Amino acid sequence: MRESAVLEGTGSDGLLALGISHRTAPLALLERLTLSPSASPGILADIASHDEIREVVSLSTCNRTEVYLVATDFAAAGEFALAALSREAGIPPAVLLGRLHSLRGREAVRHLFRVTAGLESMAVGETEIQGQVKRAYELALREGVTGPITNRLFRGALEAGKRTRREIAPRRPPVSIASVAVGLAAHRLGELAERRAVVIGTGENGELTGRALSGHGARTVFVGNRRYDRAMALAQRFGGRAARFENLRAELIEADLAVSCTSSPHRVLERDDLAPVMEKRGSRALVLVDTAMPRDIDPAVRDLPQVVLYDMDDLRGEAARKVNGHDAGPGHSAPLIDREVERFQEWLATRDVVPAISALRDRAEATADQVLREHAASWECLSAKDRELVAVVAHAVVNQLLHEPTMRLKGVSGSAASTSYVRALRELFALDGTRDCLDHSDCRGVL
Repeated sequence: MRESAVLEGTGSDGLLALGISHRTAPLALLERLTLSPSASPGILADIASHDEIREVVSLSTCNRTEVYLVATDFAAAGEFALAALSREAGIPPAVLLGRLHSLRGREAVRHLFRVTAGLESMAVGETEIQGQVKRAYELALREGVTGPITNRLFRGALEAGKRTRREIAPRRPPVSIASVAVGLAAHRLGELAERRAVVIGTGENGELTGRALSGHGARTVFVGNRRYDRAMALAQRFGGRAARFENLRAELIEADLAVSCTSSPHRVLERDDLAPVMEKRGSRALVLVDTAMPRDIDPAVRDLPQVVLYDMDDLRGEAARKVNGHDAGPGHSAPLIDREVERFQEWLATRDVVPAISALRDRAEATADQVLREHAASWECLSAKDRELVAVVAHAVVNQLLHEPTMRLKGVSGSAASTSYVRALRELFALDGTRDCLDHSDCRGVL
């Protein structure tokens, strides 16, 4: 079997979602496939360069790395995207393929809508994912690799995510990876009030971590380097203080816990960095929580005495424990997600079928007009009124002949057969010049 066999399917145009997540891959593999902000434009350009791929958006978070493609050939597009991801991760395609999820059409749409709503997250209902999906889409938009389908898809997903979150909110408190991380530290250390905490990273996750620690009454130090002003702003907001990265060791000597959540492509805390810190701490334990992807903290620090390290694998268990204690609401949200998916599918089907029907009618009407012109000389004896009557009869015949094909196309709109019908129609009637009614403003009345 070829490595892409699992990706094979119909050769029709459509949407393909390809990737790995915390549900399908271990942390070590997920970490290698994480796309940094600097790497994402390159992978987008690489995938978009393939002749069979029309549009692409990549999404990379601590829980998943996925690409959403609009392709004319699923097999060729999937194989090419798999190869691009494999190169990025430095992993043979066969190894990655075994952990891959591949979703097409409606299932790909539903998956993205659930992802954006936080229903596929490690911490169900987590708040960060909405912003992450938005930034992923905006990056692809800036890079010029989106198109009408992905534009509508991601805007719909973001709107569905907002609605789902509003529906869930009354039934359960908001959750984030940061709140799970702080909860895990509290589970180990007990009461965090007046504990000394260090937050390494000043991005969105750093802010969320600071808010969670502040809620527990911890005394927090925000460590930032390139954006030290941001560290100072967070310190003022949450009643802590700021420190530069070069002072991290000194801060860790005094800390009870540290949460690292940078977007660095490299580790920020190695075993050799922490060893002298632990010697100066004596017998005091240090709890470290690594919420970054790729990981910020060398897993080998676990070998050091009095060091407790939690990573994303540990956070999964804590997140599951929290969800079990609340009504997470995924079941209640399913109808809402299904409605939003159906809305997108209806738009997609209309986008596919309406231009084909419109083009067919244009071709038929033009043919009737041409035949009338060609035979005009044969009807010199007819009055102007009779000529109008002949034209009316000719176009009535056109409408009668097209009625059944039009109704059949309407009937398959939104189904798997619609693409085949449209493709056959365009081929049989040479409708290659079919115009694309993106907003259907010039196709009103066709359906």
